[in-house]
Amino acid sequence: MIRSKKTSEMVKMALFIALIILLSVTPLGYIPLGAVNATTIQMPVIIGAVLFGWKKGAVLGGVFGLTSLIKNTLQPNATSFVFSPFIPVFGEESGSLWAIVICLLPRIMIGVTAAAVFAGLSKIKVNKTFASAAAGFCGSLINTVLVMGGIYLFFGESYSSAKDIAYNTLMAAVSATITGAGITEAVVSAVVCGAVCTALFKYLKRNGN
Repeated sequence: MIRSKKTSEMVKMALFIALIILLSVTPLGYIPLGAVNATTIQMPVIIGAVLFGWKKGAVLGGVFGLTSLIKNTLQPNATSFVFSPFIPVFGEESGSLWAIVICLLPRIMIGVTAAAVFAGLSKIKVNKTFASAAAGFCGSLINTVLVMGGIYLFFGESYSSAKDIAYNTLMAAVSATITGAGITEAVVSAVVCGAVCTALFKYLKRNGN
């Protein structure tokens, strides 16, 4: 029984990891919404965190971060240096280890935050659909806030130069990204994660799990 349960958990985690990798290497990882694209790769992390708890959610977030690091290393663009230490910082000859922090920590916190929000709301008997949606919103938004905050803190001048914007306007640009694309992604995550988790909870209940 114990061995069967462990095998089942490994299979479930493998499926979520495979989904994260699939989204990271295909256009399915992004939803075009006019002038911005809403990232969807965080959704398996959030759903996994809701179903399996914060530890497994953190692992799934770490996988998300690793796919981002690999993609920015193998397919670099003008600002890939903020996500990969192997890409020279704009205007310099070498990369920065702070890129690892920006690439991994926010993604790990997606899982931790989503699980904490869901668990906290569940303890006060909040409807599971709402709790899952709230986890989706908060998990997605924490990623945007930490990524953009890390970029401003560790790569502010280099990032503004790479984006060809004045450094003294970078804070406004970061805020606009959080309140624009960040909120959009969070809302999409809330809707999708709420719906998917509700369907999964019903399926698990029918099967006595």
